[in-house]
Amino acid sequence: MPAPSVRLHSMPTNASERLIVALDLPSIADARKMVQDLEGVVDFFKIGLALQLASGVEEFIRSLISEKKRVFLDYKYYDVPETLRKAISRASGLGVSFLTMHGSSSLIRAAVAGRGSRGLKLFCVTVLTSMEGDDMAEMGYTDHSVEELVLFRARKALEAGCDGVIASGLEVQKIKEMSRNALLVVTPGIRDDDSPRDDQKRRTTARAAILSGADYLVIGRPITGSPNPRAEAERLVRSMGTAFEEREAGGAGNGGIAGKP
Repeated sequence: MPAPSVRLHSMPTNASERLIVALDLPSIADARKMVQDLEGVVDFFKIGLALQLASGVEEFIRSLISEKKRVFLDYKYYDVPETLRKAISRASGLGVSFLTMHGSSSLIRAAVAGRGSRGLKLFCVTVLTSMEGDDMAEMGYTDHSVEELVLFRARKALEAGCDGVIASGLEVQKIKEMSRNALLVVTPGIRDDDSPRDDQKRRTTARAAILSGADYLVIGRPITGSPNPRAEAERLVRSMGTAFEEREAGGAGNGGIAGKP
């Protein structure tokens, strides 16, 4: 008699692990306080250009990692291949989890080589969420829409060995389809429908981004600029959790995560 079939269920997504808080704050002291305020709610933090030259930033990064926090190093590396390889190797040695870069296939391959066998995941920037058609035309991209450029860059990133891309929630679904879920997608530009636009021209809500297939959301000012950052982060985690449950109930599984996050 054949054994009864067993239906395997994937573990539900832990939304708190998929929220990355951008520490784009005036000082390391402000960033440390924000991390303390969010203790137990968020353990993934973005260190970007706002803190790149701040006194003590490397020590701060090391302390976060020693405290079992994850670090997304958002320096958007871009240089000749050998310089990029060396920079990525140094960042990888720090133990950061995610890192951003951009450029041609040769640069991406150099970054992959610099990363080596360490667990660092590399993300290629597609088009900033603060840019739309007019901005891209000013930069010389007059023959392609923003979406076409995003998808082209995502395809090249995939072919060159990148782990994922940074893209707005407006393009996530097509990136997932194009890559057959092989690319991770980190989505910035997250705003509620009734919140200020700030400088985010291609924005989406947290729910819309996740339902489209986003794996991680990076959110800064809506949390760090809130009168109560902890309460806002908790609200966003709840909203994200509901969206992940809805997505998974609809058969999207874990959003096609490429490897272990």
